[in-house]
Amino acid sequence: MSLHQRARGHLVVDIKQRDGISTLADLRQEGCLKARFPRPVDWLEVITLNSSGGIAGGDRVASNLRVQSGARATFAGQAAERYYRALPTDAPAHIRTSLRIEPNAAAEWLPQDSILFDRCAIDRVLDVEVAVGAWFLGLETLIFGRAAMGETIATARIADTVRIRQNGRLRLQETIRIDGEVASTLARPATAAGATAIATIVMVGEPAPPLDRLREILKPYEAGATAWNDTLIARIVAKDSANLRAAILPSLDLLRAGRALPRVWIC
Repeated sequence: MSLHQRARGHLVVDIKQRDGISTLADLRQEGCLKARFPRPVDWLEVITLNSSGGIAGGDRVASNLRVQSGARATFAGQAAERYYRALPTDAPAHIRTSLRIEPNAAAEWLPQDSILFDRCAIDRVLDVEVAVGAWFLGLETLIFGRAAMGETIATARIADTVRIRQNGRLRLQETIRIDGEVASTLARPATAAGATAIATIVMVGEPAPPLDRLREILKPYEAGATAWNDTLIARIVAKDSANLRAAILPSLDLLRAGRALPRVWIC
């Protein structure tokens, strides 16, 4: 019996500050994962690429990212990541991302959409450590089939975990788990009330979260936001990715103080 080809990738990106500029300290690329740096300025843009063209069952990819003291970096994906159908006998795709933000550093995790296809199988973990005096802004989106293409998802195997610590203290840990029918799960009022596009925005660290202004932006949408101590979290659900992005873009504009998004987001 022949074995199916599987993608493997490992990416290490280390950012430091030198003469007031955030710049590359270390870069290692293995397999399908790559990184490019289109704007070597105060806020360093790190654009990640998956040269395999998507994630399928049995793939294994890992990214280890660090922003050293005083540096500032934005990590963004070149394009939406696609999670394709897996065979029933396939192990789930194994995706691990670790981001370390050192004292007085700032980092943004702004991948584009994660598009899930029917019968996909994924095991994904984002692990963020925010040091004292550091700042973090993160976004994760899940698109359950492309509505414009008439795609739907009948079944899937999904375990998607986000874990954020600040100075060693757990600020957020949650896992989305779906194993089996997708539509009936998303239809539940406490899950997504029939929405097929979901986003979570998290901000940790000073300055104080602009909660009232964010809630005003999100009023026209199926969304909510809350904050405690120096942590903010917003949830958005929508019928498709276009409506979801309409809520995400002004929210990011507020939380990023008007700085332009990476060009890959708008081209």
